[in-house]
Amino acid sequence: MKYRKFTIRTTVAAEDILSTELSDLGVDGIEIEDGLISQEIEESGIFYDELPDNGLPEGLAYVSFYLEEGKPDQDILRQVSALLQRLGENVDIGDGGISVTETADEDWLNNWKEFFHSFTIDFEDGESARFVPSWELSPETGQRDWDYLVQIDPGAAFGTGAHETTRLCIRALKKYMRSGIRFLDMGAGSGILSLMAFLFGAKEGIATDIDPGSPPAAEENFRVNGLSDRDFRLLNRNLLDRPFEERESFDLIMANILPVVLKPFTGQAQRLLKKDGIFITSGILTDKAEEMKRFFEESGFQIVEESVDGEWACIVLKPIKED
Repeated sequence: MKYRKFTIRTTVAAEDILSTELSDLGVDGIEIEDGLISQEIEESGIFYDELPDNGLPEGLAYVSFYLEEGKPDQDILRQVSALLQRLGENVDIGDGGISVTETADEDWLNNWKEFFHSFTIDFEDGESARFVPSWELSPETGQRDWDYLVQIDPGAAFGTGAHETTRLCIRALKKYMRSGIRFLDMGAGSGILSLMAFLFGAKEGIATDIDPGSPPAAEENFRVNGLSDRDFRLLNRNLLDRPFEERESFDLIMANILPVVLKPFTGQAQRLLKKDGIFITSGILTDKAEEMKRFFEESGFQIVEESVDGEWACIVLKPIKED
């Protein structure tokens, strides 16, 4: 099946209302591309494994819509033209130019697959974990000498384990995991760290993320890896606005999040951790590591270990609690 892709050159100010109005016209799909992703993530504290660098200048946006081959393009384009004219009376829509390309549905839906392939994480104890997307699975996949075989598809479920910060967290989890522990995963994304915690021997876990797409993504990843029966909950919740109650406690907390969220969460982590608990933090650029270590020490933590992968650091901590 073929689709025609129509791309409107517009502005960030107009992209939301334009997308909403286009949906009402009955198009087959909508995409938005702008230069705001980094800013939005910085403000929200969500950490994504892969961030597109589209190089778009501030204020510029491209809103694309798809039409299945055979649909009345000219009728819809006339409606789009009228829509742009109407919106332009109240909001800056930019130049409103439209370009047209043709794509197959498998290209539209699955182009991201070319950017993600199987990879392996090796651990200090000599074991290894292999992460495999579904389209690379084969009968031979499970016959190789890996200690952990994890099926993980990115797609809309951000968080694959491929990013340096996630690899650092997974290695730290493997090193500091104790059988039967209870953990908290702050900013869980697709649930990859929680999933690995159970594979490494955790008994119970709670995860949180402010993105509404996180719970269904984690549920699917747990299902395909045979972990649906685990004692695990993923809450669509912002712990900075709604902290856990005093009676909650954890053996291990992991937070692969940016410092802008990590800092205000640290006090809560200190309270929630048991005396001998472990706090695994990542999402920290190496040039900010010393600053963050000073902050953690001032917040009542002891630095246990720092590890680096590329430009990213993972800092493992223990709470300092009085007897």
